[in-house]
Amino acid sequence: MADRRTPRGRAPRSGPAPLAVAARTIACAVSVAVLGASGFTWYEYRSLDDGMTKSGALGEAKKNAPPHLDKSVNLLLIGLDSRKDMDGNDLPKQFVEDELHAGSSEIGGYNTNALIVLHIPANGGKVTALSVPRDDYVQTVGADGKMHKIKEAYGIAKEAAEAKLANKGLSKAELERQSREAGRSATIQTVQSFLDVPIDHFAEVNLIGFYDIAKAVEPIQVCLNHPVDDPIIARTASHEGGGTGLKLPAGISSLDAAQALSFVRQRHHLTNGDLDRTHRQQAFISSVEYKLKQQGILNDFGQMQKLFGVVKKDVVIDNEWNILDFAQQAPNLTGGNVEFNTLPITGFKTVGGQEVNTVNPDLIKKITRQLFSRDPAPVQAPPDAGDTASPSAAPTTAAASTAPALVMATVDVLAVTAAGPGAAANESKALTELGYPAGKVGDAAGKAKNSTVTYGSGAKADAQAIAARYGVTATPASGVPAGHVVVTLGSARAATPSATPSAAPSSGDVGDPAAGLPMQGPAVKAGGIPCVD
Repeated sequence: MADRRTPRGRAPRSGPAPLAVAARTIACAVSVAVLGASGFTWYEYRSLDDGMTKSGALGEAKKNAPPHLDKSVNLLLIGLDSRKDMDGNDLPKQFVEDELHAGSSEIGGYNTNALIVLHIPANGGKVTALSVPRDDYVQTVGADGKMHKIKEAYGIAKEAAEAKLANKGLSKAELERQSREAGRSATIQTVQSFLDVPIDHFAEVNLIGFYDIAKAVEPIQVCLNHPVDDPIIARTASHEGGGTGLKLPAGISSLDAAQALSFVRQRHHLTNGDLDRTHRQQAFISSVEYKLKQQGILNDFGQMQKLFGVVKKDVVIDNEWNILDFAQQAPNLTGGNVEFNTLPITGFKTVGGQEVNTVNPDLIKKITRQLFSRDPAPVQAPPDAGDTASPSAAPTTAAASTAPALVMATVDVLAVTAAGPGAAANESKALTELGYPAGKVGDAAGKAKNSTVTYGSGAKADAQAIAARYGVTATPASGVPAGHVVVTLGSARAATPSATPSAAPSSGDVGDPAAGLPMQGPAVKAGGIPCVD
């Protein structure tokens, strides 16, 4: 291990090294759980806190944050897709490419391929974790203010900061540190705006950090619903390459650190690509936390010292984070008290030659508000604010006691005869699985080729999300009842399954706040070794 780290050029107290893949946030989550569950002494706290790399990127984000509704804590875990160290130097080729098969330093840029928000209630209880798919097409804040994949906010802001700082006479390492601060700030602000919640703290971990954490606790057990075989594809002039080399059977497998990295990196040969990889990240966090708890590692001083060492080397946190105070809340993260959900997309489209996830910003805010609210009494969602609403609209400021629960529009589905037998019924069933209450199902007059989506008062946001499935624009109609959307399927209707893969609602337990919400696939629950695809 020492030989591999020599080229990394790590300087004490300098900026963080980036992640190579989305799942580096696992190290953050494990580290947070470690802090809370160990009951460490004041001396240990001081030793850990003095050695942490701190960031001031939260300052600007807090100026523009939505208001807090209670004393809960929202923690953002960030993972960067970069193969460079904290000073901007390439990570060792023999480690990143040959051992981990994570690609060269030319791949990835500074994208945030993992964004997970942990909502920790003020008075204890279940911790809600929301993953934001990396390709969600959103309006950035603190970057250039334009629409981009959410993962790109970091790199865009970093590049702009580098251009401004280029003639300041800064060293390469200092230029890297300061420009990454701009990237972090833009990421935090974009997530806050997208979800309409304040971010209180954040943590970031590098590629080596994930590997070191996995190395400290290996072997780690994971569970797959199906066998996987992800052969490595060499990079050529016409192909970017890919593959992790991972080959595992269905069921439970024990992984070493390198295999663990492959497990959370794989996206090829998965039904839903990156969306399935997000569930891998969540499942791996759960498996590591379960092992820490079950095997008593959290009470083993020697093991804890090893983990603390990794935390100090590889985790970057905000400079407002009082670890000792936070340790009183962090036990909520252990003992199977965390549920991971993935925020839904509405479909896909191509923008500038790149495939992006389309999303419904209003729906995302509604879901987040309901999950993070402590008020269990559902109320009707307010009517649409008007056709001028946009993703950049100012955050809502409703008090916690009046925060509306998510109420989905009722969807009526009609189909022309040429759409095929059972078309309306099948489409109604698919929309019901997405969380929309079923309305009227029947035949439509005429022989229209293209599908249409119309809506009544209060159903604009849901109509827009539904319309994205068919590549059409939703339009208001006076003849549609309030709270209803009418889908009329034409003869050339789009294939239902391909538009929204795995977008079934979470199946949650009775009393689960996410039950019935239109999440991107089922929830991943901590407290064991969850099986995923």
